[in-house]
Amino acid sequence: MKPQLQGRTALITGASRGIGQAMAELFAQEGARVALVARSATDLDTVAERIVARGGSAITIPADLTQDESADQIAEAAMAGFGQIDIVVNNAGGSSFMSPLADLRMAGWHKTMTLNLDATLRVIQATLPHLHATGNGSIVNVSSVTALRASPFLGHYGAAKAAVVSLTQSLAVELGDTGVRANALVPGWVDTDLTEFLRVDPSMETTVIDRVPMRRWGRPEEIAQAALFLASDASSFMTGQSLIVDGGLSANP
Repeated sequence: MKPQLQGRTALITGASRGIGQAMAELFAQEGARVALVARSATDLDTVAERIVARGGSAITIPADLTQDESADQIAEAAMAGFGQIDIVVNNAGGSSFMSPLADLRMAGWHKTMTLNLDATLRVIQATLPHLHATGNGSIVNVSSVTALRASPFLGHYGAAKAAVVSLTQSLAVELGDTGVRANALVPGWVDTDLTEFLRVDPSMETTVIDRVPMRRWGRPEEIAQAALFLASDASSFMTGQSLIVDGGLSANP
């Protein structure tokens, strides 16, 4: 069977660990050349070495997406390395703290919005001309199940990820006749470094997992498979949609 992403280049942010790393390795396995973006050059090199050792093609682009100029630099580096960008996965994001909204400091609010929402838009703006050039581009914006319902003490993060879904829908309509598709990927609770703060307290972990009908954490590889579907021609008539992969959490009343 022909690899699903043969001949394409995918730019993936947050690619040094967790879901982003799983996406990068799966996309490379499916024939894509991958441009890996994250802050840690050392961690990116480790992922790239794994991909190359398995016969794939990868370049690393260390960057801090909270900086205004980084998106243009990332796009330029990806084009310099591979000469095209067919797929953009905005996976970088997260929140390292919990707080009731009544006590949330605006510095924390702005930090969360900058990383999860502003950076997503900047990367889209920087890469869109190159996606247009392919005539068959795909944008995958990673949101979160926190965008779909109340998220006590993570309201700042949920608000940012809900905005990512709305941005994706508007973008899909604006790009509808250009050949570029935009969809949101909505993971539930996944076993990564970013959710470790929920697992350090057994009672908190139990509270989280008891709400998941499948009664377990998701695996990064499971989210990567959904991202592959959205990035590939398997979803060629799909745009402006949210693909939820959450073990049934959002189906709960």
